[in-house]
Amino acid sequence: NMQFVIFLIPCFVISTDIAFSCQNADDFVGASSPGDIIIGGLFAVHSEMLHPEEDPIKPVIQNCAGFEIQVFLQTLAMIHAIETINNSTLLSGVTLGYEIYDTCAEVTKAMASALRFLSKFNSSEDAVEFKCNYSDYVPRVKAVTGASYSEVSMAVSRLLALQLIPQVSPASSAEILSDKIRFPSFFRTIPSDFHQTRAMTRLICESGWNWIGVIATDDDNGRFALESFGVQAMANNVCIAFKEMLPAYLSDSTFHTKVDRAIEKIVKETRVNVIVVFMRQFHVLKLFRKAIERHVKKIWIASDNWSAAVKISTIPNIRQLGTVVGFGFKSGDISSFQEFLRNLRGKPSENNKFLHEYIMLLSVCAHLEYHDFQNCIANQSQDDLLENYVRKPQIWRDDFLNANIEPGFIHSTMLAVYAIAHAIKGQCKDRDCKDPSAFTPWELLEGLKKVIVIDDDKEVKFDSNGDMSTSYDVLLWKEIDGHMEITTMAEYDAKKGGFIFEDEEKKKDFLALKKVQSTCSQHCKPGQVKKVTESPHTCCYECIYCPENHYSNQTDMDYCYRCNNKSYWAPINSTTCYRKTIYFLAWTDWFAIFLLLLSAFGVVLVLSICIIFTKNLDTPVVKASGGLTVCYIILFSHFLIFLSTVFFIDVPTEFKCKTRQALFGISFTLCVSCILIKSLKILLAFSFDPKLQNFLKCMYKPIPTVVTCTGIQVVICTFWLIFRTPFVNQNFSIPRAIILECNEGSIVAFGIMLGYIAALAFICFIFAFKGRKLPENYNEAKFITFGMLIYFIAWIVFIPVYATTFGKYLPAVEIIVVLISNYGILCCTFLPKCYIIIYKQETNTKSAFLKMVYTYSSKSASSVAVSQVSLDSKSSSLRATVTDSCKTENDSVNGNCHFQVPGQPLIKGKVLPKNAARTMVRKRVSSI
Repeated sequence: NMQFVIFLIPCFVISTDIAFSCQNADDFVGASSPGDIIIGGLFAVHSEMLHPEEDPIKPVIQNCAGFEIQVFLQTLAMIHAIETINNSTLLSGVTLGYEIYDTCAEVTKAMASALRFLSKFNSSEDAVEFKCNYSDYVPRVKAVTGASYSEVSMAVSRLLALQLIPQVSPASSAEILSDKIRFPSFFRTIPSDFHQTRAMTRLICESGWNWIGVIATDDDNGRFALESFGVQAMANNVCIAFKEMLPAYLSDSTFHTKVDRAIEKIVKETRVNVIVVFMRQFHVLKLFRKAIERHVKKIWIASDNWSAAVKISTIPNIRQLGTVVGFGFKSGDISSFQEFLRNLRGKPSENNKFLHEYIMLLSVCAHLEYHDFQNCIANQSQDDLLENYVRKPQIWRDDFLNANIEPGFIHSTMLAVYAIAHAIKGQCKDRDCKDPSAFTPWELLEGLKKVIVIDDDKEVKFDSNGDMSTSYDVLLWKEIDGHMEITTMAEYDAKKGGFIFEDEEKKKDFLALKKVQSTCSQHCKPGQVKKVTESPHTCCYECIYCPENHYSNQTDMDYCYRCNNKSYWAPINSTTCYRKTIYFLAWTDWFAIFLLLLSAFGVVLVLSICIIFTKNLDTPVVKASGGLTVCYIILFSHFLIFLSTVFFIDVPTEFKCKTRQALFGISFTLCVSCILIKSLKILLAFSFDPKLQNFLKCMYKPIPTVVTCTGIQVVICTFWLIFRTPFVNQNFSIPRAIILECNEGSIVAFGIMLGYIAALAFICFIFAFKGRKLPENYNEAKFITFGMLIYFIAWIVFIPVYATTFGKYLPAVEIIVVLISNYGILCCTFLPKCYIIIYKQETNTKSAFLKMVYTYSSKSASSVAVSQVSLDSKSSSLRATVTDSCKTENDSVNGNCHFQVPGQPLIKGKVLPKNAARTMVRKRVSSI
């Protein structure tokens, strides 16, 4: 009791006795042949359907215009494939029939054809039943081949999906058709536009182009192709300078205006030299004719719709347009089809209106030359043909059809038929397929998903999206012998995403494309980087140099790489990083050599002084200097100080960094400690103040003092080396260099070490200053004072210089100050003595020395006059004055003087005996 509704396929009648009239539904068929199993075909044999200007518009399907030779050849390819299968053993006696309809590139007409496909088999009224379950429904056809355009296939596929009738298209490439949820019964024997747009983008990128224009038809196919290409272009940093959409139908009143606008845009964008075109062939014809008029010369990248179109490649002056490179479907062996075309002349045309129309067109256009003949065929509408056709003997052009073959479309059409046939074979294994109800379309659909077809000795099958992942031929339109030939330049492997060249000659053609520039900006060379301007396109930029310590090693880099390792540097506009030069105060440096010579001279000087003092061991000067032991200790410390400068030179190491400051600090402390003891001793020997003498006697403990003073410095250096030890440091403050230097570890510890030496030197300076008025021939305290002053001046100057100096000569600053202070103390301490020893030997005798000291002591005593002692009641201070009645030196020697020794009871008028005066002198000498 199932209710159903019957749809009737309309038949619109044109009153004429020619084949285009439609008396019944069968007249709507373009080409047909009976068979056990019927396969439907949908092809846009005409490029447009005529639209009458009558008002009101009536639901009448009009005749068509624009006979498409290439699509007509596809219908013949389908017929040839079916006849070949019927003549083979593939289906074991089961014959295939066909019903082929002309869609005229119109969805409405294609839908009318699809309704007939859905009508019930053997229905006298071509009725389409509405049912809730079509599982057992037997439609008029088991499968459909077509349609030519994606927009038509989308509409038809949705309708066929109602009964899950398999649809295998040899030409519809829109990516959306791979969606099996929306198009569950759609298959195709070509790749989707995803692979085509990716191939185009790969070609564009490998040619060095990034600024292109796109022109597409304003229909589903054009919009989806443009969207897919846009995604691929964006992913590969290719910018689309402009997009122009042309109306899908030539009958659109704005078509010519928009073509003019597109050409104007191409002319205006002078930097765009590559145009990608997603359009139907008749759109491209109109566009190219206008471009030739405007002398436009570009590189045109053709989509699979027109890349192999002979009728476009034969346009007069087509070479003026520039270069056409495109992508066509991979072709196979079509030699059998070419043979079929050569034998087509004798075939009947009663059941093939397309062939009949072609014969009529041959008759009407026979008097024209090749290209005009082709235009005549393409521009004749069915209505015009009915008016112009005059019956006369059949005229045939054997070469015309073969010359217009587009191998990719022919191959994919035949492959579609063979895929359906193999799927039918699978259904007919255990069934009698002469019975139309032996299997249903949805069962055939399941078999089609698993079918495997042998094509050129290769197995091909549909993937999960219903696509056949075949390759593309990269086609190049090349002028040969004055004619534009469509040649195969390379093969694009859709799986691997790369180009395959057969020989070097074709690779040269590919490389020649790179000579054309199509960029918004000039390519940024290595060493430069792109700086995006105010343009919204990332391909429009300025080229700026990579900054210092950055580099770029490729063309058109978006950013510069940084030299990651601090040991490397890069100048501005660099293509690589360079290893920084390592600097340190090397042995071979002239300044280092100079300083080393100074140190060596100091060592020689120390050794010379040591030799001089050793040879004059028993002389008063040596003995007065504290004896040989003290002199050796001081000279040894000077030697160590000179030696410490060696550790400031050459490559810094952990050992050198730790040794140099500690060696210098301890050695200098030892030296100053010994000099401090000498200063105390001199002051003690010649001091007449009892209180000062008592204080100096308490302080004067040579060995404990030297050991304690030096030990404190040893402790300071030990703590420094343990807790904040100096280490080797790489100084990167200079851009192109690494300075190897010793980091002191702790500036505080370094300062404490120097401060401690300075404190000892200051104490030594004070004591030496007090004893500066010693005997003139033996004024060691005065020279010690000068030595300490040189030390202070050197180190005071050192502090700001050291703080503001950097680089490899920083150690040299410290070496200089060490040498200055060391030379100053050494020279002031020992050179005056050496001068006396060498040049004034007469004063370096015991008697001369005693006389000098006695004279100094006598003068000091004789200058004192005895005076009264008064007690100040407020301060309770005692003032003592001493007077002397000695008149001459002989008086003092002979004892004829009255002395009062400070601090002793006053014996008024007491005359010191001669022996007492001598005793006093001896005590002074012995103390020294």
